[in-house]
Amino acid sequence: MLGANDGIVSVAAIVVGVAGATNDLAPILTAGTAALVGGAISMTLGEYVSVSSQSDSEKTLIATERRELSEMPAQELDELTGLYQAKGISPETARKVAEELTAHDALGAHLSAELNIDGQDLVSPWRAALASAVAFTSGGIIPFVAMLLPPGMRIPATFVVVLLALAVTGALGAHLGGSPVLRPTIRVVIGGAVALGATFLIGTLLGTTGIA
Repeated sequence: MLGANDGIVSVAAIVVGVAGATNDLAPILTAGTAALVGGAISMTLGEYVSVSSQSDSEKTLIATERRELSEMPAQELDELTGLYQAKGISPETARKVAEELTAHDALGAHLSAELNIDGQDLVSPWRAALASAVAFTSGGIIPFVAMLLPPGMRIPATFVVVLLALAVTGALGAHLGGSPVLRPTIRVVIGGAVALGATFLIGTLLGTTGIA
């Protein structure tokens, strides 16, 4: 949802700003295409780098935990026991749980209790990057298509479509997150309206003064 919102607002702000300066479709589409492609690539690279760093960190922690289990199993068992005791389990039960989990999957037990990592489900930089690109493009294509309408309808239709799209993504994001829908939806719609209004005003001013 966040990636889609970024795509909607980023592309819409640029095409509305250019449309405020000129009615010619060519520069609007050029700016919109640049915003759509450039934004998608930027989001993809940013997500890939970020998730790669997280993945590298997780792999390092797993390797460290595996080495410690190999070199000092008794200390690691004590450590796991202590972790369960800290959660309110009695010493005897905590020891028994630690021993049984260690016998079943020592590495998995430590990764879960100590580091909150699932060794079988590490983050994938490529998957995250692709998801980010798809989300941004899906959102950004909405204002891009709206700008294909005739000049008299172009800007009002884009405002309406963009704000409706933001309302949908805001409500859906809140619903998926288990939070109340109204406030996040209003927040994202107001933010989008401010962004569109500001860029349209700037484009209009620049077009009027002949700077654009």
